[in-house]
Amino acid sequence: METIQTYMRRGQTVLRQVRTDRRFYNALRVAIYILAGFLLSAASIRNLPLPLPLSLLCASAGWPSVCIAVGGVLGYWHFWGSGFEQGIMWLASGMVAVLIMGDRPVTERVPLLRPAVAALITAVVGLGCQIWLGDTTSVPMYLLRLALAAGATRCFDLTARRKDPIADWLSAGLGVLALAQVMIFRYVGLGYVAAGALAVAGAFPAAALAGLALDLAQITAMPMTAVVCVCFFLRLLPGCKRWLLYVAPGVVYIGVMAACGKWDMYPLTGLLLGGGVAFLLPGQKRIAHRRGETGVVQVRLEMVANTFSQTQQLLLEAPELPVDLQALLQRTEERACGSCPCKKGCRNREQVRDMDPLILRKPLLDNEDLPFQCRKSGRLLQELRRTQEVLRTMVADRKKQAEYRSALIQQYRFLYQYLQTLSDSLGSRTGRTYARYKPVVSFCANRKRQENGDRCFSFAGVGHRYYVVLCDGMGTGLGAAEEGRVAGEMLKKLLAAGFPAEHALQSLNSLCALRGAAGAATVDLCELELDSGKGCIYKWGAAPSYLLSALGAEKIGTATPPPGLSVTESRETAHRLSLRRGETLVMLSDGVGGEDALRLCFAAPDTEPEELAAMLLEAGGRAENDDATVAVVCLQPDLPR
Repeated sequence: METIQTYMRRGQTVLRQVRTDRRFYNALRVAIYILAGFLLSAASIRNLPLPLPLSLLCASAGWPSVCIAVGGVLGYWHFWGSGFEQGIMWLASGMVAVLIMGDRPVTERVPLLRPAVAALITAVVGLGCQIWLGDTTSVPMYLLRLALAAGATRCFDLTARRKDPIADWLSAGLGVLALAQVMIFRYVGLGYVAAGALAVAGAFPAAALAGLALDLAQITAMPMTAVVCVCFFLRLLPGCKRWLLYVAPGVVYIGVMAACGKWDMYPLTGLLLGGGVAFLLPGQKRIAHRRGETGVVQVRLEMVANTFSQTQQLLLEAPELPVDLQALLQRTEERACGSCPCKKGCRNREQVRDMDPLILRKPLLDNEDLPFQCRKSGRLLQELRRTQEVLRTMVADRKKQAEYRSALIQQYRFLYQYLQTLSDSLGSRTGRTYARYKPVVSFCANRKRQENGDRCFSFAGVGHRYYVVLCDGMGTGLGAAEEGRVAGEMLKKLLAAGFPAEHALQSLNSLCALRGAAGAATVDLCELELDSGKGCIYKWGAAPSYLLSALGAEKIGTATPPPGLSVTESRETAHRLSLRRGETLVMLSDGVGGEDALRLCFAAPDTEPEELAAMLLEAGGRAENDDATVAVVCLQPDLPR
């Protein structure tokens, strides 16, 4: 039975697959970088081009810098016509500098190197244009370009690293300065749209800088800084309607025009569209203020987090040691020829050392693979085959070491992100929220807990999060029960401590891979938000689950490989869901028949959780020698009094 909800979930699954497709992600990044270079080239003050694409180019590295250069070249040619030579020279010199610097450690040790390079390129190119092309740029404008090139490079670098909110505000102002010159239609300018959105949903410094950028661009005689600032302060008025905030840029602009006695209707449409765009943007996060002991704890957490980040970077930069094939051949020569009875008159001993090392990678060596004739070829082939075994062992050992290092790098990255998030949350002063729902979880199994390989856990996490975990140990008996218990308890400890679900699952995957317990247990993890009723179910090798609602039963998840097969590859799937409208989630182990369970779910959608779990276990059990467990989860309203 197909329902509208089924088609919607299928559409969401397709969009999620497209979004997670690496090719789509790379193509989107290429388009974004090209568009950024294209739009930044439109920036101008007093109708003179600015080196903002050069700043973004110097703040980048690798293939993104090439995309930015391409977009900048197209932008200078499109916006400046015959006067684009100086912009082309900026970008060409910047590409040479980026290729020379690359990702060298000196750029990390000297953070002002890239801004200095951008300023130097701007100075040299500007001087050359004045000498050979007859450029008449004034000295103050020349110095302004130098300062802007260096400052914008530093701002873009800090913004990309998400290290400083002040850099984010300045980058927003620079973006509005560039967009101010881009008109989609006659009455729609991208600069006005961006300024209106920042005035409604941005921080005050970013909004004020956006207004200042519009004034510097000199595209209208109206004081745009005053318009944006007044619009921002309307957000602080008590009892202000939410819809009024989104039309505030246009309303305030009309009021400023009336007060100034000047009428310019061109910015009005863009400001109104900016207010509409702000409706789609997330709310502005408050900056964490460090006070007293809380501030000290924040600083310490950030120091530890940065240490983990630096350790991760050092491990990433550490080169992998290759296998010395020449040394293996030399050792083969010593064993084969050292005690050979023909070694005194043998002329091939040096040829053994000089053989192509790739001979060790050939399977089933015989006399035809030897590059010379040896009187004791059988002895030499025997030693070569022994060396091949040693080589295979060394290669396998290096692969295992690479997995260990990948797992260690992964954990350092998780710890860095977790501690950084924890530090940011200490200083936030958000309003207290309440749990609007309480979870109702019912488990039912066909064996006692000590003998059951299916281990179920339900527990509260940090904040208003609640977790239900079903780990299915492969097989039956005490061994399967132990694997299910180890996997479930590890997830429980990580999640209860506030670790993100994705990181906890990948940590479990690394543990299974390094223990040699690939496929020892599957994971079914449901994460619920008790304040909103929303949730997400993560499946890694687990049997499909079912979501029951008034529209019918929805199958969630498909068969995937279990965790532990590889440290670097993640095969878990995530499915967003909601239980706030009375939906019921049914999680099953592979010992319960899926088709029988689905038919029963259709037949009894309004059954109580305990009864439904027992009915599913009785009707869906396929074999008595397999562990079978059913978990039924739903939410009940629990509004605060």
